[in-house]
Amino acid sequence: MADREDEDLQMAIRMSMQYSPPEPKRSMPQDAVAGGGVSESPEAKSRRLQRELMAAAAEKRMAGKGGGEVGRREKRDEECSEGGSAVELSLEEANELFDVVFGGDVSKGILAQWSNQGIRFSSDPETFMGLVQHEGGPCGVLAAIQAFVLKYILFFLDELKDVSSMPLNCGPGSLLKSQYVPSYNFSLLTEGVKVSALVRSMCEILFMCGNNERAVIATLNILGNCIHHSEEISNDEVITKALEGLTIESALDLQKVLRVETYTLQASAMKRLEAVIPLFQSRMGALLFLISALLSRGLDLVQTDRDDPSQPLVTAPFGHASQEIVNLLLCGQAVPNVFDGRMDLGGGMFLKGISQHVEVGFLTLLESLCFCKVGQYLKCPRWPIWVVGSESHYTVLFALDTSVQNENELEERESQIRKAFDAQDQSGGGGFIGVDGFHQVLRETNIKLPQEKLEHLCSTGFIVWSEFWQVILDLDRSSGGLKDSSGLMGKKVFDLYHFNGIAKSDLNSSQVNFRGETTLQRPRLTKLRVSVPPRWTPEEFMADVTVSSASIANECCGKDSEVIKPEPSQHAPLVDCIRTRWPRAVCSWSGDPPSIV
Repeated sequence: MADREDEDLQMAIRMSMQYSPPEPKRSMPQDAVAGGGVSESPEAKSRRLQRELMAAAAEKRMAGKGGGEVGRREKRDEECSEGGSAVELSLEEANELFDVVFGGDVSKGILAQWSNQGIRFSSDPETFMGLVQHEGGPCGVLAAIQAFVLKYILFFLDELKDVSSMPLNCGPGSLLKSQYVPSYNFSLLTEGVKVSALVRSMCEILFMCGNNERAVIATLNILGNCIHHSEEISNDEVITKALEGLTIESALDLQKVLRVETYTLQASAMKRLEAVIPLFQSRMGALLFLISALLSRGLDLVQTDRDDPSQPLVTAPFGHASQEIVNLLLCGQAVPNVFDGRMDLGGGMFLKGISQHVEVGFLTLLESLCFCKVGQYLKCPRWPIWVVGSESHYTVLFALDTSVQNENELEERESQIRKAFDAQDQSGGGGFIGVDGFHQVLRETNIKLPQEKLEHLCSTGFIVWSEFWQVILDLDRSSGGLKDSSGLMGKKVFDLYHFNGIAKSDLNSSQVNFRGETTLQRPRLTKLRVSVPPRWTPEEFMADVTVSSASIANECCGKDSEVIKPEPSQHAPLVDCIRTRWPRAVCSWSGDPPSIV
């Protein structure tokens, strides 16, 4: 069939190009001469129409195949030329960029912080997968990149061997195994795997900022072609020497050295990021990546995303990354709030929050202090990885197993019953239903209430959710209830890991070495054991369960005289953050408490 179509195509092309000699001149009737027209013989007209129709068909066929060799060549030329030349920003564009990031009254200290932070991995075996922060300020940028790096290292490790093979924005269905749980031994990671994870993470973030249509990569013109692969001198040494004396203190300084390249193909952008990754590892790396993300989004859209575009993105007086920067790198929009959707204030005014599901999430200590409310988009990301915010720093919390976000058996049953109840609620969310609707709920959820309980609930003509729920908690599971005398069935126990990449001298430390120097705060990875009771369990019931559970366990093990102690409960500000995601979570760890500052 395909051969026949190709033959028809070639014949149509030949006929459309075929030369037809003019008809021999004939004496024209007088009326034709008077009308000024030339009569075409039926045979000539038929041949002309046939040629035109077949030529049109041939052109349509060629367009359907991509425009033939000409179309393929144009597409190839477009791909080859994409991002081929770096563009210099105009002074006006540089002024706008500098003003959006730093404002007009930024201190030299803040500029120095952001000009001296690279995107580099830790050399300690325990924190080999972590990015190290040496300067205050850019931690929001590093933490967001770190979260995506962990996504690839933990859940897509096998694909990191080939940088160009795996598509970005991998959803939950892309897991290698349905319940893939990676091992906790980051010291085995090779440098190549870590760099691959970093390149993929940067590329995914930039395209996310560019609405998955483009990515802008910001580089420096002072390097020229000095990035190379030589055994005699490393790229780090070459770049360090090239950056000697470079300071960014104004928009003009930025405009002189900054060059940007735009990519619409992820493979091309990833290849370019691989080539210039030593530059992002240099002291200018964090600032260049922030600029890349902002330009990928577009400064006009960045300012539209914000509630107050008059303020700089880097906040005074300490130069911290604002929530807009963190949100831009987590969800692709520089919105200032962490709740879901938009909050309507009336009068045409509203506050902007997170508009869609995200790959990695966000938790904050400020929610535990009732200063804000993190929405479900950030609390329940696709992967169990969260950037954690405190008053002055950003760190990362993660789990090795995606099931930590799953509901347990009792929670799933609660959700099922509540969904059926709400479907019959005609009060606009008032939490009560009629008797007929109540019987429908019992049928759908397969709940068999004792006759006296049923009559009591229906005695007033309507059923309130809170009263119904108390009956369910006291109803045996064989009858469709949730009665669990041990309190263990609804309990979740899992491990979380917390990474703080800060590495600097601890000026507040009371420990001084023999040289009189303060101790160095190093990147730290802490493992936490987390125990979460069912979210509906009353606090008083939890206290009773601890004793009864220990008694049951002793009887089963034949240890009547020995009392099993409950898991020790420890507290740190990080625990307050964890409890915003898992209420009443009990956490424990070994050694010093995890720090989020």
